[in-house]
Amino acid sequence: MNSRASQLQAFDRLLTIMDELRAQCPWDKKQTMESLRPLTIEETYELGDAILDNDLEEVKKELGDVLLHLVFYSKIGSEKKSFDIADVCNSICDKLIHRHPHIYGDVTVKDEEEVKRNWENLKLKEGKNSVLEGVPKSLPALVKATRIQDKVAGVGFDWEQPEQVWEKVEEELAEFKVEVAKNDKDAMENEFGDVLFSLVNYARFLEINPENALERTNKKFKSRFEYLEIKAKSLNKELKDMTLAEMDVFWEEAKKL
Repeated sequence: MNSRASQLQAFDRLLTIMDELRAQCPWDKKQTMESLRPLTIEETYELGDAILDNDLEEVKKELGDVLLHLVFYSKIGSEKKSFDIADVCNSICDKLIHRHPHIYGDVTVKDEEEVKRNWENLKLKEGKNSVLEGVPKSLPALVKATRIQDKVAGVGFDWEQPEQVWEKVEEELAEFKVEVAKNDKDAMENEFGDVLFSLVNYARFLEINPENALERTNKKFKSRFEYLEIKAKSLNKELKDMTLAEMDVFWEEAKKL
């Protein structure tokens, strides 16, 4: 691995290239924080895909793309005379030191959960009106549900045992079935949301990331369905012309693969 000096040299190289691109490249010169925002979101999702695929070479590349965006925003900030990359780094360093008094102070903690509770309590002391202020409005709903539950649990608003959470899942499922029987679309949607929220909570107790779990299933389904399509083509058939029984044969083959 690279030495600290080599790492700093590489980061300095990136800053220099960013300066040059901002000054000389027509595309880079035109970019604003607003124009970069959707690209940053896309790069973050690509990084997430690489992590789920456990492709470390791709993770390295995608981290580079995300890092470039962080440097780009900081460059624009310096042009606006608002902040630069040093301010960004010092800001997060100061925050980390302040929020880890068990490392940089005299506070004693016994486990990870106590660290999380201290973190949320410190945020409230910093002037936050709610522990939920830090949950971005634009997060996908499943991720947002996870973050909301993590944060409220950090201040003690939580179930004590996984069994209690599962009872809540079953309760919400029963309520959902009632509304399905009534065929009330609005009430069905409302209760289905409650079912998902309670399942996310149960996943948290089992230390399962629901976003990762669902994406794994998405990838698994996609792979099996593509296998089914390939097999259908090999028989010169269209899927719409096949029976479910015929398709199921290839689906089971895909599962074994």
